[in-house]
Amino acid sequence: MKHLLLIGIGPGDPRQITYEAVDALRRATVCFVLDKGAHVDALLHLRKAILARYRPEGGYRLVQVSDPQRDTEAVDYPGAVQAWHQQRATLYARLIEEQLGAGDIGAFLLWGEPGLYDSTLRILEQVRGCGVALSLEVIPGISSPQALAARHQIPLNRVGEPLTVLPGRRLAAQVRVDNVVVMLDGQCAFAALDDPALHIYWGAYLGMPEQVLIAGPLQAVKSRILQVREQARRRNGWIMDTYLLRREG
Repeated sequence: MKHLLLIGIGPGDPRQITYEAVDALRRATVCFVLDKGAHVDALLHLRKAILARYRPEGGYRLVQVSDPQRDTEAVDYPGAVQAWHQQRATLYARLIEEQLGAGDIGAFLLWGEPGLYDSTLRILEQVRGCGVALSLEVIPGISSPQALAARHQIPLNRVGEPLTVLPGRRLAAQVRVDNVVVMLDGQCAFAALDDPALHIYWGAYLGMPEQVLIAGPLQAVKSRILQVREQARRRNGWIMDTYLLRREG
């Protein structure tokens, strides 16, 4: 049976890695790193920097492979994601079988928190379906919403109110927005909202040197967010951002 560690490494600051994650990194003998292309080299370099920081003595093998690309223009979004996950499952099954020998412990360094908007657990269930026997350990990490709240110095929840977390493509379908964390919003769905009672707490590159924060009434700051976001995306070649929308008053 192959043994894997799914290690949450937080949203970008190597200091936010937990002691449990450091212990897991030091147990791993094979670390799998996905290369998503030149436009997001920073994410690859950060994973390598984390390994260099917490495993300076070495003692592990780094396995770096190209990540399959998802069809971001597909009309059938669920179908495109399923096809992408199947490609990843096929790749992971091959890597696990070929790279993990007797006594090896494999590790995936996962951005943020493995249980929140990360597909690895679902993909590894498909790997099991391919006949690969796996045992897993999941090490939680700090998520982008947690880092966002800390940087803006606000609580995510309010007394007696629910907190909703959803992807950007689902924001327009919300009948009422009261306290909503939005992730994976490449289309900036917040810009289409015209509710004067909404405030936004936005952040990009959370925990990184490039970090940018903007907060205020949505109608007053959304143009600025769009401008700053596009400038940052062009400058860095990629962007990861999230935000909290909150009804005030």
